Amino acid sequence: MSEERTRSKLLIAKAGLDAHDLGPRLLAQGLRDEGVEVVYLGLRCTPEEIVQAAVQEDIPVIGISSYCGGHVPFARTVIDLLKQHGLEREKTVIFGGVIPRQDIAVLKGIGVDRVFMPEDKVVDVAGYIKRHAGSKPG
Repeated sequence: MSEERTRSKLLIAKAGLDAHDLGPRLLAQGLRDEGVEVVYLGLRCTPEEIVQAAVQEDIPVIGISSYCGGHVPFARTVIDLLKQHGLEREKTVIFGGVIPRQDIAVLKGIGVDRVFMPEDKVVDVAGYIKRHAGSKPG
């Protein structure tokens, strides 16, 4: 597998009991069109399932979609699991969906690398993944 292909691999998952998946499915297709390999885990994923899949599939970027709140404790659990596996420096964690702007700094403080909002363009998300996957942004 080429370095660019590895760098452009993303796991997308829906946080917790959230059942709104149109946004992540459209994003996944748009990212594929931009050359990003996407593994979509689907709905109602637990932090454990997300981290396990990222490890098993050797996916450098974990993208979590949240529309119903609960993103702060969910992010905290994902980051804690990555730390337990010694992977917090190897995996880039991004969030997207409907997230209050005041929560962005909180998420970044926990260890989330980037938060994308609904108005962000797919091409910009793809560019971020291509630039940062495999090497944690600093």
